[in-house]
Amino acid sequence: MAVMTPSGCSSVALGSGRLLLVFALLMSGGSLLAADPVKVGSKRFTESYLIGEMVTQVLVASGTAAEHRQGLGNTGILEQALVSGAIDVYPEYTGTIVRELLKREGSDDAAATLEQINRWLAPRGLKASVPLGFNNTYAIAMREADAARLGIDSLSGLTKLPTSAAAGLRLGLSHEFLVRTDGWPGLKKAYDLKINAGSGIDHGLAYKAIADGQLDIIDVYSTDAQIGRLKLRVLRDDLGYFPRYDAVLLMRATLDDRALHARLAGRLDEATMRSLNAEVEVDRRSFDQVSRDWLAKGASTPRVEDSSNTENDRPGSFDRFVSRLFAPDLGRLLRQHLLLVFGSLAIATLVGIPLGVLACRRPALSSTIMALAGLLQTIPSLALLAFLIALLGTIGFLPALIALSGYALLPIVRNTHAGLQSVAPGLIEAGNALGLRRTQILQKIELPLAAPMLLAGLKTAAVINVGTATVAAFVGAGGLGERIVSGLAVSDTTQMLAGAVPAALLAIVMQLVFDAAERLMRPRSSATLPTPSA
Repeated sequence: MAVMTPSGCSSVALGSGRLLLVFALLMSGGSLLAADPVKVGSKRFTESYLIGEMVTQVLVASGTAAEHRQGLGNTGILEQALVSGAIDVYPEYTGTIVRELLKREGSDDAAATLEQINRWLAPRGLKASVPLGFNNTYAIAMREADAARLGIDSLSGLTKLPTSAAAGLRLGLSHEFLVRTDGWPGLKKAYDLKINAGSGIDHGLAYKAIADGQLDIIDVYSTDAQIGRLKLRVLRDDLGYFPRYDAVLLMRATLDDRALHARLAGRLDEATMRSLNAEVEVDRRSFDQVSRDWLAKGASTPRVEDSSNTENDRPGSFDRFVSRLFAPDLGRLLRQHLLLVFGSLAIATLVGIPLGVLACRRPALSSTIMALAGLLQTIPSLALLAFLIALLGTIGFLPALIALSGYALLPIVRNTHAGLQSVAPGLIEAGNALGLRRTQILQKIELPLAAPMLLAGLKTAAVINVGTATVAAFVGAGGLGERIVSGLAVSDTTQMLAGAVPAALLAIVMQLVFDAAERLMRPRSSATLPTPSA
């Protein structure tokens, strides 16, 4: 009879989990030993990225270690991150603080001063500081030609449209605006709007959709560069529903903000902010470059909006893609991505193999174990991440690692169970005849024979997690998804591809590595049964 050598079990089955875990710990070792930097957060739109980058660069220039956790999602996630200490500061707006964070909806509250807001924030250990100098209010916009045709220049004008005309309007509102207390629900009630909001859409993608004629109305920020470029009409808020949204930095109360006050307070007006946004969205310059240049000059001259096409419609798009692909952040993002993939694979291996063995040994539990592992696969990644953030009270690496470990579990458990089931009963009987104990039979006969199928499960889990790990960028865990998220924020296909292409290549490499490992294992199936230990 032919089985693998006894050493095959530990090196392939149990040893693989330990090796992967050691690799993950070595990868993260540098960050664990380094001094804890100031963590700067930002939301998923151009302006927030830019201000977050400015804050990071100012802190670094003042001698304070800082890192920028880009595009963390909506206000709720940023608030959770700030309170838990996952971040220390992020750009916010007074209207959002009053309405969304403090849940104050009175007209007097909407006009609260910064001093009053800080009195309300003090019990939470937070403060709003460094007023940047501009008001970036929410607004509703539509194509100029459509607004002129329908005779609409204000939000009240929408209520006067005939029912048939109103029903034909296609709205594309951002996900956050759809649920905010100062967003669509309150706006619809204040103006008695009869229009269906439809499904949510990413803020950056909404501009592309309205430019392509797929949408008629979108929510905008008044400093968005695309408003002028796409010739959109911002509908006047004639009932004064939206409060002021003066840009400030919301931070933990203990953070030293003197350097930020000196370099940023009152330095940005609406025209300047719109100009900087345009440099990213129209000129396709990076957030880092635009922020660094503006800080070096100390001011920025407002630029004239142009009507040129996006970067991908201009000559030299391939050269720009190559430069974005091999940008200096590639090494950092790749390291973070690999840490997420191998760390989650190690955890899933250490949990999944014993569960697969248990499912094989206890047939009554098999269906329950498989159902629970399969259930994790059915939960949408963002929903699972949101649940883990609420459960753990933090964002970033830990919730992303746990979520990815859950997604990797099913193929490992299933293939371990199937591999053990495929072992011929006669071989197990032979082991019993040799006097081997049950654990010895598992380690020296069953697992080695099941190793090829087990390895196939590991391969499936690894390839799945390479792609799924890109979602981790939405909660500040880094990785190649950072480029995809930032590209979505400014509707920049080149930036998205600069993250998607290396992730796809990494999945292919992972597949090839595991295929090679499977081929190396096949010739080792000609060993004889082990002799029982004394």
